[in-house]
Amino acid sequence: MAPSREGPAVVDCALYSGGIRQPGERSVKELFEAARDTADAFVWIGLHEPTEAEMAEVAEVFDLHPLAVEDALSDEQGPKLERYEDTAFLVVRAASYVEHTELTETSEVVETGSVRMFVGEKFVVTVRHGSIGGLTAVRADLEAHQDLLAQGPWAVVHAICDRIVDVYLKIAAAFQRDLDFVETQVLRREAGSTIGQIYQLKRELVEFRGAVLPLQQPLTMILDGRTVKMSKEIRRYFRDVNDHNNRVVDRIAGYDDLLNSLLQARLAQVTVDQNNDMRKIASWAAMAALQTAFAGIYGMNFKYMPELEWRYGYPGLLIVMLITTALLYRSLRRAGWL
Repeated sequence: MAPSREGPAVVDCALYSGGIRQPGERSVKELFEAARDTADAFVWIGLHEPTEAEMAEVAEVFDLHPLAVEDALSDEQGPKLERYEDTAFLVVRAASYVEHTELTETSEVVETGSVRMFVGEKFVVTVRHGSIGGLTAVRADLEAHQDLLAQGPWAVVHAICDRIVDVYLKIAAAFQRDLDFVETQVLRREAGSTIGQIYQLKRELVEFRGAVLPLQQPLTMILDGRTVKMSKEIRRYFRDVNDHNNRVVDRIAGYDDLLNSLLQARLAQVTVDQNNDMRKIASWAAMAALQTAFAGIYGMNFKYMPELEWRYGYPGLLIVMLITTALLYRSLRRAGWL
């Protein structure tokens, strides 16, 4: 059945009863009234970047709190869970790994979006911002598992959070491959400049952590059994989501430590290379200074100087200069300066 659209922002809107999607195209208000008249029914409406007017229409139907509606329209919202009387407002940040053939200093590794959810006894309103975090596949999977969908609105919330956190795990695995590549580059002595790559990965890791780490608090509030009411079965499912999210948090902490270590190692390599360059420059300067000393002495305008009137004085001095330079070069090579 094609979704009935109330406006450009409505991606899908349906009435579910006993875990089964009910046929027929009706307005959001009509669907919500039907849900209130049916014991095991609820409405799920999905919005994508709605305007203020479109959001106001939905808020009027479901009696959403103005502060929550304002947050739902805001561009910048971190993960959180708030309770407004009989309605819960949950914000989750979706993420996606950006495939790239080569890791550069400007490569985008992680892209993030946002999913905001209003959850009531008889409805779920999802508001998505950004190009990622689409919920069409989540809805299709839920509709194929009617027993889970029959658990009510919080089953929808669980499915969305579960899909988002599963993507977190995939991003973490892909991030590991980028880290392995950078680590290999750092450990190779002939490696080029990888400091920019390390900083870029750290920036992308910060963005990824901004999606994963703050989600711990909303999940903890869901699991405590006091903030929101749901069945024990759904709460067990949320516990699994929380475990997966904590696993990603731990991996991010490990990645951050590894990046710091790689950065320190690369900076140490740069320092060593600079010291080696300075020693080479000093060595050649010493050999040039030795020749300058000879030239300076015999460039003086004194009348009585050793070998000044000697027939072979000039070639003799050149030979002495070459020999002393060769001896100095050999000494510097043995000392590791050249």
